[in-house]
Amino acid sequence: MAHSHYLLHIPSLPSLSASLTSQTPSLPVRRLHPKTHSYHAPSHATLSSFKPLHFALSGALSLGLLFGGIRVAEAAKVGVNKPELLPKEFSTVIDVAGFLSDGQEKRLAAEIAALEADTGFKLRVLAQNYPDTPGLAVKDFWQVDDRTVVFVADPTFGNILNFNVGASVDLDIPRSFWSRLAGKYGNIFYWKEKGEDASIEAAVTAISNCLREPVGPNNCSEVN
Repeated sequence: MAHSHYLLHIPSLPSLSASLTSQTPSLPVRRLHPKTHSYHAPSHATLSSFKPLHFALSGALSLGLLFGGIRVAEAAKVGVNKPELLPKEFSTVIDVAGFLSDGQEKRLAAEIAALEADTGFKLRVLAQNYPDTPGLAVKDFWQVDDRTVVFVADPTFGNILNFNVGASVDLDIPRSFWSRLAGKYGNIFYWKEKGEDASIEAAVTAISNCLREPVGPNNCSEVN
């Protein structure tokens, strides 16, 4: 891999597959030593394909490129495309795993709508247990673009917080923010104690707070 610290993958959009797709958890894991400065956007970033980025500081992760404290595993990926699992009407929050109550979904959707109105950034939340996921179907359903953050909550392999981050978001948000966010609210101890819903709600609030901060050398330095 050309970059030893890929804390943020700019979507190249044909393969939401790896964030919404499978990973063979038994394949070997190799450890990488992260660079301390990693605000470089990979040169292959385009809007024609959507490759995944996942952070997991707990030591285990799901779906695609895995970062667990920080460790990276890549395995064979099988695309999932199940549009029948999409809601009948548009929603910025899709919970096929049943982690959220109706009230929680409505509160998250309201927070996401306010964020988009205020900043232009689009946050989208998919809660799943692989392979029960609409997978690639969310790309068109949500009109994913370079101002979109797709947050996939899936506890299958340990850390529940996984992110696909658009190019424009990458320019404004320090990459270390995403790994710190996953480390704080996505680790297996947190969500097993407090519940998957607590991890999802805390992550959405933290992302919303971060995206509202003025861009500068210290923006998003706190995860709260």
